[in-house]
Amino acid sequence: MRELLLNKIKSGPEAEFFIARERFLGKKIVFTNGCFDVLHIGHIRLLTEAASLGDILVVGLNSDASVKRLKGENRPINHQEIRAEMLAHLIPVDCILIFEEDTPELLIHSIKPDVLVKGGDYTLEQIVGADFVKSYGGEVKIFPTVEGHSSSEIITKLNG
Repeated sequence: MRELLLNKIKSGPEAEFFIARERFLGKKIVFTNGCFDVLHIGHIRLLTEAASLGDILVVGLNSDASVKRLKGENRPINHQEIRAEMLAHLIPVDCILIFEEDTPELLIHSIKPDVLVKGGDYTLEQIVGADFVKSYGGEVKIFPTVEGHSSSEIITKLNG
């Protein structure tokens, strides 16, 4: 079972083939991304809602080096392999791609999702790739955050 779930974690070429096949079969591709450092209810709700917007949910996962640059030297709490495996165990997630860059812009251009989803801590103007997705008729959706639930807040509470 674990091996089957880990098949959701794909390299660039594997993901390209998977997405192209699913698109050929008429599937609607949804993309979201994040660090998913300390998985919480806000993440689960976002991924569940994102998956409901299409047939295939692709998740771009910031690499450890990327998280460190974005969040600071003490992050990530969980290594990218662990974060990817946790995401793979979630039913709504179909494909996970780990990316090294600070933003998923290259992934978005490669995948050309039908729907791009981000959490409510972003405005439309702040969402990387939003203009690109809209340029070919794709949709951009923003879901509200779950108040009091973010990885940073959880880490702060734990450090008390």
